[in-house]
Amino acid sequence: MADHRPPRYRLDTPKETRRPLVRRPTYDADMFGVFAEQFARFMGTARFLIYMTMFVLIWVTWNALAPTDLRFDSYPFIFLTLMLSLQASYAAPLILLAQNRQETRDKVIAEQDRQANARAHADMEFLAREVASLRMSVGEVATRDFLRSELRSLLSDLEERDRAAEEEAEPTGGGRPPGTT
Repeated sequence: MADHRPPRYRLDTPKETRRPLVRRPTYDADMFGVFAEQFARFMGTARFLIYMTMFVLIWVTWNALAPTDLRFDSYPFIFLTLMLSLQASYAAPLILLAQNRQETRDKVIAEQDRQANARAHADMEFLAREVASLRMSVGEVATRDFLRSELRSLLSDLEERDRAAEEEAEPTGGGRPPGTT
């Protein structure tokens, strides 16, 4: 049973000797990982590229064509460069986090596949042994051709017996029994 309380409440972890002046923020690592994956997926879409292109074009157009007093990036797009750098500095770690989570999932899936392959291999070996034993036992069983030949020889033996019995039953003197006229 997993203990989900912070480590300071566990009995096997020593208590902190000092109280921190500023309490560390706590966060749910899974929720943050899911957010990072969703963010990385969105950044890899055409929609994001279109939005980013429109943002940059509007920014450049406004600051190049608007009257001087309405421009908010009066120097040659230094603020735009800063914004794009800030976006990239946040995007890179989030994308790496999403890749790490995917790598962990891939490892788990690969291990499950390996175990399934090992079970399938063991099953195939068992079935191969069973088929081999069936082949050996079939070698000892009478085949269809053998049974046909045996039945034919029995049939010919019975036919010979019937002929011999008929010949013994027939009289030798013209077909009439003795003493009749």
